[in-house]
Amino acid sequence: MRKIITGTALVLTAALLTGCGSDDGPRTDDKSANASVKPKPDSGSGEVKHEVTLEVFGHGTSQVYYNLNTNKFEKVKLPWKKTETITFTTDAEKRTGTTVSVVPGSVYKADGTLRAAACVITVDGKKVADNKGGKSDKMCKYDLK
Repeated sequence: MRKIITGTALVLTAALLTGCGSDDGPRTDDKSANASVKPKPDSGSGEVKHEVTLEVFGHGTSQVYYNLNTNKFEKVKLPWKKTETITFTTDAEKRTGTTVSVVPGSVYKADGTLRAAACVITVDGKKVADNKGGKSDKMCKYDLK
């Protein structure tokens, strides 16, 4: 089971790194997240800033792959949280944006079986993506503009 989940994470990682996938907005059933997040303009500089928080929930340790300002794959202690400010400075960056994502590793359920850990992405204080508390095998992904 662990090999299957690790293999799935690697396939998802490859898809993210090659730019595969669709551009159909946030991955969530939360209807409030379907509205776009309003950018925070920086006073006078023309920069647009967003505070992005990635979270993975559970107990123990797990591996996570995330794409924030950089792509990283690391073993973390759960619950895990990473917050960074993403700044768009050029017109091209503001127009095309970037994708932020987190692929949670596996955690043990009470019955001893493995399942995907729960993940959430928050942008400027608003939840924009989740994986239904780990019930979905999908990663958390959001196209930030």
